[in-house]
Amino acid sequence: MRVLVVGAGIAGPTLAYWLQRFGHEVTLVEHAPKLREGGYVVDFWGAGFDVADRMGIVPRLMAAGYRFQEVREVSSSGRRIAHFDPRHVIGLNGGRFVTIARSDLSRAIYDAANGNVEAIFGDTVASIDDAADRVHVEFERGAPREFDLVVGADGLHSRVRRRAFGRDEGHERYLGITVAVFDLPGYRPRDELVAVAHTEVGHQVLRVALRDEATMFCFMFRYDGDVPQDDIPAQQELLRRRLGELRWEVPAILERMPQARTFYMDHVSQIRMPSWSRGRIALVGDAAAAPSLLAGQGSALAMIEAYVLAYELHEAQGDLRTAFARYERRLAQLIRDKQDAAIRMGAAFAPSNRIQLLLRNTFVSLMTIPPIANIAMGRSLIDPIRLPPTPAD
Repeated sequence: MRVLVVGAGIAGPTLAYWLQRFGHEVTLVEHAPKLREGGYVVDFWGAGFDVADRMGIVPRLMAAGYRFQEVREVSSSGRRIAHFDPRHVIGLNGGRFVTIARSDLSRAIYDAANGNVEAIFGDTVASIDDAADRVHVEFERGAPREFDLVVGADGLHSRVRRRAFGRDEGHERYLGITVAVFDLPGYRPRDELVAVAHTEVGHQVLRVALRDEATMFCFMFRYDGDVPQDDIPAQQELLRRRLGELRWEVPAILERMPQARTFYMDHVSQIRMPSWSRGRIALVGDAAAAPSLLAGQGSALAMIEAYVLAYELHEAQGDLRTAFARYERRLAQLIRDKQDAAIRMGAAFAPSNRIQLLLRNTFVSLMTIPPIANIAMGRSLIDPIRLPPTPAD
C-alpha cells in the first residue's frame, strides 16, 4: 500500500519503519523543518523496549541514555528530605530500562527507517478526503497526492484527528496540571545522575543534569487557565506569574529562563476516543490515546501501538477494517489501564494539599527499602501485553 504517516515524533517513525519492512511504500511528513531537539527525558521500559530491541536500536539507546543513581526530594532550603536509588527498581526488570531524551529516542527510530522511507519536513496536511478506495490529501505546501491509507501520528493536538474525527471537545481530557520543560546551558548547581525535585502544594520543579553541560528543568503546576499557543515569551511570562513566589532555586531558574535552548509548555491531557480509525484513516500514539506525561510511558506505548498496527495491517493483507479492529482490540485495555493509572499519579507531581504532599514524600522515602519498591513498582515495569511475533521479511 501507499501509506502517508503524519508526524515524525515517536509513533510515526516507528510505524514507518515496520510498514516499509513489510513491503509498503511509506511517506513520512512532519510539520517541523527538521527532527525536534531538546525536550524532556522519558523513562523507557516494558514492551516498548522490546519493540526497540526488535528494531536493533537498543545499544544506541543505552549509549545515549542515562542510568540515574538517585531521585532526591529537597526542601525550600535545598536540604534532602527524601530519596531513593532507582537502580533498585530497574533491577526488577532485568536492567531493560533507560532514561533518555525524547528527541534522542525519536532520532534513533528515524535513523533506523531512513533510506527506505520518503521523508518530507516543513509541511503537513491541509485537508483529507477519504474517497472509499483511496485518500486524497491536500498539503499546506506540497502538491496534492493520493494514498491507500493515512495514519495520524501527529501528537496530542493531532491535525489528522481534527480533520477526520472532528473537533477535540469530546476527545481531550485535561487533567488539571500544566507542564513547562526547557533546558539551559551551564546552569549551576549540577548533580550528575541525580534527579532533584522540589515539591510544594500544587507545584513541582524537577532538575536533571544532561550531557554537554546542559540542565533540563520540568515545572508542573495546577492551573485551569489557557496556555498561550505558539508564543514562548507569553508562556514564560505565565510561568513567572504562577511560580515566581516559589523558593529553592526557582528564582534563579526563572531569571535564566529566556536563555533556554528549547522551551515547551502545554496542558497535561489525555486523548480518549471510542475508535482509533475511520475508513482509510487511522491514529496512533498520542494522536489516538495520549496517556499524558503523568503516565511516564507515553513514548513506549507509542512504539507498541505503531508495531501492533503495522503487524495487523500486514496480517490482514489489505483488509483495513479487519486490521483496525484487531489493532484496537489488542491494545484497548492496556491503554485504558495506563490512562487510569496516570490520573491517580497527579498527586505525586502536583499534590493538591499538605496531606498529599506528606504522603508523597513518605512514599519516596520508603522506596529505599527493596521489598517495598518491588511491591510499589515491580508490576508497573512489566506491560501486560504479549507482542505478536515479527513476521518473516
